[in-house]
Amino acid sequence: MAVSMRDLDPAFQGAGQKAGIEIWRIENFRPVPVPKSSYGKFFTGDSYVILKTTALKSGALRHDIHYWLGKDTSQDEAGAAAVKTVELDAALGGRAVQYREVQGHETEKFLSYFKPCIIPQEGGVASGFKHVQEEEHKIRMFVCRGKHVVHVKEVPFARSSLNHDDIFILDTKSKIFQFNGSNSSIQERAKALEVVQYIKDTCHDGKCEVAAIEDGKLMADAETGEFWGFFGGFAPLPRKTASDEDRTVQSHTAKLLSVEKGQAKPVDADSLTRELLDTNKCYILDCGLEVFVWMGRNTSLDERKTASGAAEELIRGSDRPKSQIIRVIEGFETVVFKSKFESWPQTTNVAVTEDGRSKVAALLRRQGLNVKGLAKAAPAKEEPQPYIDCTGNLQVWRVNGQEKVLLPASDQSKFYSGDCYIFQYSYPGEDKEEYLIGTWIGKQSVEDERVSAVSLATKMVESMKFQATQACIHEGSEPIQFFSIFQSFIVFKGGLSDGYKNYIAEKEIPEGTYTEDGLALFRVQGSGPDNMQAIQVEAVASSLNSSYCYIVHSGSTVFTWAGNLTSPDDHELVERQLDIIKPNLQSKPQKEGSESEQFWELLGGKSEYPSQKIAREPEGDPHLFSCTFSKGNLKVTEIYNFTQDDLMTEDIFILDCHSDIFVWVGQEVDTKNKLQALTIGQKFLEHDFLLEKLSREAPIYIVMEGSEPPFFTRFFSWDSAKSSMHGNSFQRKLTIVKTGGTPTVDKPKRRTPVSYGGRSSSVPDRSQRSRSMSFSPERVRVRGRSPAFNALAAAFENPNARNLSTPPPVVKKLYPKSVTPDSAKKSAAIAALTASFEKQPPPARETIIPRSVKVSPPTPKTTPTPEPNSKENSMSSKLESLTIQEDAKEGEAEDEEGLPIYPYERLKITSTDPVSEIDVTKRETYLSSEEFKEKFGMKKDAFYKLPKWKQNKLKMALQLF
Repeated sequence: MAVSMRDLDPAFQGAGQKAGIEIWRIENFRPVPVPKSSYGKFFTGDSYVILKTTALKSGALRHDIHYWLGKDTSQDEAGAAAVKTVELDAALGGRAVQYREVQGHETEKFLSYFKPCIIPQEGGVASGFKHVQEEEHKIRMFVCRGKHVVHVKEVPFARSSLNHDDIFILDTKSKIFQFNGSNSSIQERAKALEVVQYIKDTCHDGKCEVAAIEDGKLMADAETGEFWGFFGGFAPLPRKTASDEDRTVQSHTAKLLSVEKGQAKPVDADSLTRELLDTNKCYILDCGLEVFVWMGRNTSLDERKTASGAAEELIRGSDRPKSQIIRVIEGFETVVFKSKFESWPQTTNVAVTEDGRSKVAALLRRQGLNVKGLAKAAPAKEEPQPYIDCTGNLQVWRVNGQEKVLLPASDQSKFYSGDCYIFQYSYPGEDKEEYLIGTWIGKQSVEDERVSAVSLATKMVESMKFQATQACIHEGSEPIQFFSIFQSFIVFKGGLSDGYKNYIAEKEIPEGTYTEDGLALFRVQGSGPDNMQAIQVEAVASSLNSSYCYIVHSGSTVFTWAGNLTSPDDHELVERQLDIIKPNLQSKPQKEGSESEQFWELLGGKSEYPSQKIAREPEGDPHLFSCTFSKGNLKVTEIYNFTQDDLMTEDIFILDCHSDIFVWVGQEVDTKNKLQALTIGQKFLEHDFLLEKLSREAPIYIVMEGSEPPFFTRFFSWDSAKSSMHGNSFQRKLTIVKTGGTPTVDKPKRRTPVSYGGRSSSVPDRSQRSRSMSFSPERVRVRGRSPAFNALAAAFENPNARNLSTPPPVVKKLYPKSVTPDSAKKSAAIAALTASFEKQPPPARETIIPRSVKVSPPTPKTTPTPEPNSKENSMSSKLESLTIQEDAKEGEAEDEEGLPIYPYERLKITSTDPVSEIDVTKRETYLSSEEFKEKFGMKKDAFYKLPKWKQNKLKMALQLF
């Protein structure tokens, strides 16, 4: 499309250069900028042009242009707005999607710019309107409709305006009433309360009362009587009568029309295909409610204006004021437009260049204007962050048939491609211990064990009352959170499970499982000691890549190979991984281009190999969808410009980040639908609603309301108090509106969580600290134990074990010997833990209690005074002496009398015959007094006088937590 200076209105020069909203009002058929202080204020007699500029993660700027037509605007002004929208698109390079917005029938995308609503005011420029502040408050009534965004319309202040289907707001001088029709939904009522808050803030300076009136409640309370008093008393409401505005425009089979010389002529075709659209023409696609104007890349500005006029005429001629006109440019079609065609190729042969944009930039530059941002912005380069505290505790199980087998500490980060695994990671959250339970699906694993892994993990989440985040992760698509939790991670070929072995035997597939003495080649990757992986690949030269380092071994022969594009940091990772895979053997370093003959012989000879780094799915721009899942069918609705307030506790939402997706489940969702959350996520990947080529193996996170992890909340301006409130969406928002803010939730105080870009001042820096998987001799995991038993493991381990934060010697073993303690060692370990209570001050975050457990409000902490020679005292006497000073702080334990008694072996979290229907957070209360004293070395009353953090450590040591 040719661009000339006459096509550029001076008011649009410099527009769209940075993210945000810009608005122009049409005055005398010319666009005039609206001051930012007046954004969101629209007058019924005017027409407006609105530009929304969004900065994408790729660095590009996306433009959406809307022209809004008030109900009293003139046809000439409306036409001018439509034409100026086409001109603004030309000034932006001819890529924007353009929307026609009619007062009362705006698109959800448009309304999302002005949350919670827009309430157009009477008047306009053409009528000589001047806004005069009214001295006396006028009673007004509005009807509100919408579940995700609210359409607000002023209606006559009369009983006849009310009905049972909608929600009404009565704005009086001293009080705002919300009348909830009996047929309205909870979500609609909650959204309408946002309008109440808006009116309260803008019209009453935040100083007025708010009342909610339930349809059918009659005169049950004073506020209901006060409401009906404005209408002369209560009387039954009439049935709602359908007006012209209530009639919906029926969608019909899409009809394609070609615009030639200002006339729209039908295109004769049996089916709609992309091939029907000619780049030298403009077309109209009439779908009833939606009318699309498609403009070929080679069409002129005048041709595009003519096509837009033809679409306007089509709507006027068929009396469809509600129909929405959406104009798209070839190569930048919306997903909805593409979905109307039976076939649309993934990529079209369109020369999408910067030509139009650069021509406009050159014209503006000659006038001395700043054109920064008109061209594509430079993509922001950011190192991915895990957004999770990596100092927590980890347990890993391998799935074997229908069961899971707990792995010893030395094998927790060694996975086999033919197996499936379940991991449970606990870490300190903002106000409680958080849990992440996930499955890892190997590429070579069998289907039965994949299903079993997901089922077992789901049961673990269910047993925790859905207070854990669940993840489903496939080999090769692991997210940064996964690698950061494991820190050092190895994937071997083959498998150890019975399912895998039976499969290869049945299919007569040669055994390819990794053996220490066999030939193996590992690609080493990662960003540092806290995020490094060794992936076994085919032991052939074509598996090499100049961007990586490798380890190859056969018997006692070990080589390391460094590609020419690798860095010293990469070389250090090889040494660290070598210390895990072959700790007792000296390696022979090889540099790309100077390899020995023996090296190539091991790989079967030289061959060509790539040099480009393996691309991982980048994180995309987030999109939020509300979900309805019924009878295996998934329907989604996108929520534009989303905030935390869009997450309704009655519903399920999907946050699509392209590289991974989150399924958020509200507290009020029933258990049946909660258990379908993973299926919903899988269906979403399968449908790929945005046509963004989603991988079927993208990680899926199931996030429960109230337990949102930081790697989910980072996409919002998050207020944890809101997700911890009780009641349905309407009850929660009514509390907020009435109190003027989110109520403070009484929560136990915990230590400050670790920051993710760098460590907080309260936590040692990376070089000084370690967590369970950091291989520190102070915190080594022990075979068969629960996560918290790491605090006890130092009593059994080799004190010379090395921390990986320093470069490894070649011949030392990385992992100390794993120990299976008997009952005597267990008692000694608990005694050691007790002694550690006296040596070390308790952490600032002292309660690690799931949501269901009640705690007394914390009081100022006192530091216990250690007694001399405490090591020689018995464990029970030491614990009693430690807790005397803290009795007042911690308070008495809840009365648990009357509970059934079960044996310890059935109460353990690793029991093969677990007890059902118990409070899994308080397993110890079901022990008999005798067995309790035998296991804990003290009576129950002494145990419950301990601080909660001490209680939980002892419980975890005994596998009761």
